[in-house]
Amino acid sequence: MFRTLRRLLRHTWLDHTDAARAVPPALAERLRHDVAASEQRHTGEVRICVEGSLPVSYLWRHLRQRVPLPELVRQRALMMFAKLRVWDTEHNNGVLIYVLLAERAIELVADRGVARFVDAAVWRDTVARLGVALREDRFEDGLTQALQEVSAVLVAHFPASGEAPGEAVNQLPDEPVLR
Repeated sequence: MFRTLRRLLRHTWLDHTDAARAVPPALAERLRHDVAASEQRHTGEVRICVEGSLPVSYLWRHLRQRVPLPELVRQRALMMFAKLRVWDTEHNNGVLIYVLLAERAIELVADRGVARFVDAAVWRDTVARLGVALREDRFEDGLTQALQEVSAVLVAHFPASGEAPGEAVNQLPDEPVLR
C-alpha cells in the first residue's frame, strides 16, 4: 500500500516543469537539430516526448480498475503516438521515443511500416540502453543514443530518396514534446 501511495504521489508532484528540467532548452534545441539531421538520411519521422507524469484519468484506471502501471504507460505512449500524429506519415514509418519521468519508464512506438521490418528485440535493446542512461541522469546521452539507434533502423529500411540534402519533406515537427 505504501509503495502504491508513493508512486501516486510521484505522479502528483511531477509535471511539465520536471520534463523541462530533464530536457532544458539547450538540450531540447540539440535534440531538435539531431532529429532534423537524422530525417535527412531517411524518409521516416521521429518524435521524442518526455512527460512528467500520467494524467489523473490514467491513475484513476490504475486504482479503480487495477490496470497495471506498465500497461497504462504503454497505453499513454500509444495515445501520444496518435496525438502527436506520428502515425500520419506517408510511408507509415514514424517512431515515437516516449519517456515518463514519474515511472522512469520508456516506450518506443513504431508505426506499422517500421514494425513489419524490425524485430521487437531491437526496440527492447534500445529501451534498455536508454533506461540505463536515464537512471544515471545522462538524459542527453541516452536520448541521443536512442535517436541514433532509431535513425539507423530507419536508414536501413527507409533510406532517403535521391533528393538533394535539405529537400526531404519534413512531415512532423522535430522539437521534443515536453509535457
